[in-house]
Amino acid sequence: MEDIAEQTGAPFWFQLYMMRDREAMARMIERAKAARCSALVLTLDLQVIGQRHRDLKNGLTAPPRPTLRNILNLATKPRWCLGMAGTRRRSFGNLVGHVKEVSDMKSLAAWTNEQFDPRLSWPDVDWVRERWGGKLILKGIMEVEDAQLAVQHGADAIVVSNHGGRQLDGAISSIKALPPVVDAVGDKIEVWMDGGIRSGQDLFKALALGAKGTLVGRAYNFGLGAMGEPGVRTALEIIKKELDITMALCGIRTIGDIGRHLVLNPY
Repeated sequence: MEDIAEQTGAPFWFQLYMMRDREAMARMIERAKAARCSALVLTLDLQVIGQRHRDLKNGLTAPPRPTLRNILNLATKPRWCLGMAGTRRRSFGNLVGHVKEVSDMKSLAAWTNEQFDPRLSWPDVDWVRERWGGKLILKGIMEVEDAQLAVQHGADAIVVSNHGGRQLDGAISSIKALPPVVDAVGDKIEVWMDGGIRSGQDLFKALALGAKGTLVGRAYNFGLGAMGEPGVRTALEIIKKELDITMALCGIRTIGDIGRHLVLNPY
């Protein structure tokens, strides 16, 4: 986060994964304050890691294992490999060197596997809010009851999210969970949505169903992996163009005019 703070004068957020080591979490919050993060995003849906079938199938590990399959795959992408070899950071810089007994990727993986805390509860949210003192966003809300509790516990915004569909097979989509949450608390707190935004039309649907905005993960990461910074810019420009065209074809001039009446079967 310190690197980001050095490179931008624009507002940026920090996403906190709450672990058992509360001392480490307190230090992380203080670093986010020192880096002048404009908001803290507390993740609520990763206290137990899901059985991620795609990760199991493709053999994803941290640190990566040099299997024959991985080596052959990398051999077909020499330009990408050279680009990665020249990067400054190839580890989790927010943790390595800042958490006791975590000095490299191997020790980080061991620490992380021991640190997921299924006991996370609303008093812990209060603990974070009191130490942070700034704008607090709760990510991973899928139920009206939790949205209402987020309001009661002083959150400034919530993100309706099923963690990209990776945590629980069979969970409903974020877009389906969004309207009831907006109806219940949309006049009391900002409601955002995360998950499944691949195009400007996806963004349009989320805004129509009441989201104040959306988070985008895979779309810009695909651009980043393929082309670096120009790839991210291209991915975002594609989404913007698709949103403009969708609005035009729906007869809408401004974002504020997008409404639920433009979506068939909104629930």
